[in-house]
Amino acid sequence: MTRRSVQRINQSSASRSLLRFPVWLPIAGLFSLTFIAYIPAMQGGYIWDDDHYVHDNPNLRTADGLAKVWTEPKASPQYYPLVFTTFWLEHALWGMNPLGYHVVNVLLHSVSAILLFWILKRLMIPGAFLAAMVFAIHPVHVESVAWITERKNVLSGVFYLAAAYFYVSRFLTDREDATNRRKAGPYFVALGLVVCALLSKTVAASWPAAMLLIEWWKRGRIERASWIRMVPFFAIGLGAGLVTAWIERDHVGAVGPEFAFTIGERFLIAGRAVWFYLGKLLWPYPLSFIYPRWQLNTGDVFQIAWPVAAMLLVALLFAFRHRLGRGPLVTALFFGGTVLPALGFVNVYPMRFSFVADHFQYLASIGPIVLLSAAGAVLAQRSRVAGSIVAVGVAVTLGSLTWNQGKLYANEEHLWRETLARNPGAWIAMNNIGYAMGMRGELDAAILMLSKAVTLNPNFAEGQSNLGAFLLQRGNAADAIGHLQEAVRLEPSLSDAHGNLGVAFLHAGRQEDAIRSLREAVRLKGDNYTARYNLGCLLVSRGQAAEAVEHLEVAVRLAPDDAEAKANLEKARSMLKKAP
Repeated sequence: MTRRSVQRINQSSASRSLLRFPVWLPIAGLFSLTFIAYIPAMQGGYIWDDDHYVHDNPNLRTADGLAKVWTEPKASPQYYPLVFTTFWLEHALWGMNPLGYHVVNVLLHSVSAILLFWILKRLMIPGAFLAAMVFAIHPVHVESVAWITERKNVLSGVFYLAAAYFYVSRFLTDREDATNRRKAGPYFVALGLVVCALLSKTVAASWPAAMLLIEWWKRGRIERASWIRMVPFFAIGLGAGLVTAWIERDHVGAVGPEFAFTIGERFLIAGRAVWFYLGKLLWPYPLSFIYPRWQLNTGDVFQIAWPVAAMLLVALLFAFRHRLGRGPLVTALFFGGTVLPALGFVNVYPMRFSFVADHFQYLASIGPIVLLSAAGAVLAQRSRVAGSIVAVGVAVTLGSLTWNQGKLYANEEHLWRETLARNPGAWIAMNNIGYAMGMRGELDAAILMLSKAVTLNPNFAEGQSNLGAFLLQRGNAADAIGHLQEAVRLEPSLSDAHGNLGVAFLHAGRQEDAIRSLREAVRLKGDNYTARYNLGCLLVSRGQAAEAVEHLEVAVRLAPDDAEAKANLEKARSMLKKAP
């Protein structure tokens, strides 16, 4: 081999190496930017609902618990078995250390950003890296990433975007050929990934509509074969949506007068929420964990203007699609369609205290981010220096906002106090702050805070129950009974309220009423340790040993280190043996 041929081979190898390098550079960049921006969030602890999902979730401790997650829809707060499977695996690896759960959330979010980058590159959309970067470090996503409970969003997002990558690569790229389109493998991989996304969060039900929108954007038409391919996706999405609606209504508790909206009011919610989400994307400050729930008035012209303006915008984008291109219309339809489940047409529990939440637009935000990033990339071609400066400015600004927003999630009480500072009418924050103070023994401060909460929302059963419980600890049984009776009237299925009411009746000398309330608390929630213990002790004092043993055995099983529960159980058993 001559020297020249060796040189040519070396140059070719170097050329291939240089071609590969840029592929990994944006991936490393997205990982690095995401993890840096979320350093404060990863240092946070557990917050609201994390007890039910992780650190007080008995299903994470045994193989039987893992089986329940899949086979019993009401064994977990929501039926998202893949989410709880990841928690189960992590619990086996690092137990209750919140750092591990936070790191996994950030890792999943960064993977979604990389998948978005690959999809946009496949579709040859300008500004692919800019869009992926904005998605990765946009502060509106902090709620989804920093909140362990919202593993639902970040896990579903990975499967959603992975399915999109497979589908786009095989069916929607300019390089596709007949051989590729006949391959069944990628199609079934995409189908499986969408199923996984739905088992993580049903917002992924919009996936097939999104793929059809992309096809129409690229080709100006949707082929008959594409509609046929999407039939299974629409079917499983509909099924998952129906299951989620049932769980929200019958298990989570999205029922009652607070959800009794007319169809007109629901359109008002949807119209204003769409503009709210778009506004927070464009100007993500200030952000709040709980936003004020606005008052609805179907006769208010200003409120009617929100949904009318949204529909008018879509109509104008359709009318001017030949002049503007199909991109803006597709963006609007993708955004509205993806956020649709959270627009108020179906009841979800958070609507009790707010019609909007940052985590509801996690996937929907991709549409406007991509459109604006692509427009920015096209404009930047006129001056690459100016474009680079703007891109760096965007990265620094968004990254700084995300860094600061992540600090809010240091611990639950800090988050609620910050929420109350930004939303002074947040009665749910008052309730949770009051509960934390009461558990520390600050009874006067707790009662004052909880009184404010139930004054703002007298129909808040949990607040009434907490206020009653701390009034009872303060020695005011009469007032405690009033609030606790109101709590069980508002929400008859609230086991803790029945249990607290039973103790209040006992303090008032009303033993029969106490037994009745404690039995109801146990009936509603078999693993209510406090109710089991109190009922067992009361029955022991009345000589009803057989039933006392039943309840105290459960109490000891739930709290095996409780010496008093064990002592009372032995006393009940002894009484039972001596019984004639």
